Amino acid sequence: MFDELIRAASNVLGAHGPAASVTASYTPTDFSIHFFLQIAVILLVCRIVGWAAKKFLGQPQVVGEMIAGVLIGPSLFGLFFPEWQAALFPKETRNILYVGAQFGVGLYMFLVGTTLRLDHFQSKAKSAVGVSAAGIVAPFLLAAAITPFLLDIPGLFADGLGQGSATLFMGACIALTAFPMLARIINERGLANTSLGTLSLTAGAFDDAVSWCVLAIVLATFGGGPGIALLAIAGGLGFALFMFFVGRKLLIPLGRVVEAKGELTHTLLAIVLMLYAMAAFFMDAVGIHAVFGGFLLGACMPRGLLTEEIRKKVEPMTVVFLLPMFFTYSGLNTQLTTVNSLSILGVALGILLVSIAAKFGACWLAARLAGEDNRTAMGIGALMNARGLMELIIINIGLQKGIIGPTLFAIMVLMAIVTTVMAGPLFEIVYGRKARAEGRLGALESEEAMEGRRDRDVTQLA
Repeated sequence: MFDELIRAASNVLGAHGPAASVTASYTPTDFSIHFFLQIAVILLVCRIVGWAAKKFLGQPQVVGEMIAGVLIGPSLFGLFFPEWQAALFPKETRNILYVGAQFGVGLYMFLVGTTLRLDHFQSKAKSAVGVSAAGIVAPFLLAAAITPFLLDIPGLFADGLGQGSATLFMGACIALTAFPMLARIINERGLANTSLGTLSLTAGAFDDAVSWCVLAIVLATFGGGPGIALLAIAGGLGFALFMFFVGRKLLIPLGRVVEAKGELTHTLLAIVLMLYAMAAFFMDAVGIHAVFGGFLLGACMPRGLLTEEIRKKVEPMTVVFLLPMFFTYSGLNTQLTTVNSLSILGVALGILLVSIAAKFGACWLAARLAGEDNRTAMGIGALMNARGLMELIIINIGLQKGIIGPTLFAIMVLMAIVTTVMAGPLFEIVYGRKARAEGRLGALESEEAMEGRRDRDVTQLA
C-alpha cells in the first residue's frame, strides 16, 4: 500500500487522460481564434439566460448560467445547428475551456471560503455534525437500494462496473451539496452572517469532501489502483489539518500588512493568487479537486480588510468571466436527447425523487433531532438539497473516466438543475418569508445591491 501511495504521488505531473493524445493539427493561433469567439458567445448567452432566470424564475444569475451551459451544448444549439456548434466548439479546443473552467470554479470557492464564519460553526457544532452525517448516510443507503435496478438498464453505467462501485458513485452524486450555488443563495437570501447559513455551508463542505474521497475509491477500484484512493484521502485530510492548525497562523502577517497599507496592493494580490494556485494544485494533484484547495485557503484567510479587498478585486472577474466557462464545458458534454423514452424518463424522475428525499428529508430530520426548530430545520434541508456546480464537476469526472454513459450523465444534469432551481424558492416558503416578516432576516438583495454593500464595507474598514 505504501508503494502504491508513492507511485501515485510521483505521477501527479504525468498525463492523466485523453488530453495527452490531443491532435496536433491545430496551431496556437487556431486555438486563440476559437477561444476569443467562444468567450464572446458564452458571455452573451449566459447574460441573457441569467437575466431571464432572474426576471421570470426568481433565480440567481448563476443558476441561469448553469442552464445556459446546457443550451449552448448539443441539447439545443447542437441539436438545431450541429455544424455551427461543431465549428464554434471543436473537440480539440475544449481542453482550453476545461483549464479556464477549473481555474474559475476553484477561485470562486476560494471567495466562498473567505465568507465562512468559523465561530458560527463552533457554536452549532452539534447540529452541523448531525446534518452532515445524515446528508451522507441517507444518500448512500438510498443509492444502494436503486443501483441494482440502474445496472440492469443498458448504457447508464460502464460495462463491467461492479455493483459496489456503481453504488458508491451514485451515493457520492446524491450526497453532494453545491458549494458555489449554496453560497450564492445564502448571500442573496441574507444568510451570510447567520448561524443557519454557516451551518448549512459547513455541513455541505463536509458532505462534499466525503463524496470526493468516495469518488477516489471508485476510481481506484475501476482501474486506478489503491494508491489513488490512499493519496486522495491522506493528502486531502493532511492538507485540511495543516491549513487549520498551521496555515491560519502563517497567514496572519499577510492580513496585518494589508491593514497597515490600507489596501491590497498588486504585489500582495499576486501573493494571494499564488497561494490559491498552490492550494488548488495540491488538492488537484492528490485526487480530490482544486475547489477544495481554494475553499480551505479562503476559510483560513484572516478576516477584515484583507478578505474584503480580495472579494472586491477578484470576485467580478471570477463570477462574470470565469464561471460561465465551466457551465459551458459541462453543457458541451450534456446530451438531453438521450433521455428519449418513457422508461428513461421514469428513471430520471426516480433519481430526482430519491435525491430530494435523501438530502432535504434526511437533513431536516437530523436538524430537528439536534434541537433546531421545525422551520429552521426545513430551511437547512432546502439549502442542502442544492447540487448544481459540484454535481456537474463529479459527473463530468465520471463521464471522462468512463464510469457512466451519456444517458446517466444527462439524467444527473437534469437532477442538478432541478434541485438547484428549487432550493431558493423552497427556502423562502419554509423559512425565509416568515423570518423576514419577523425582522430576523433582511430583504432579498440583488447582485448589484450586494456589490454596493461590499464596497461600502470596504470603505468603512479602510
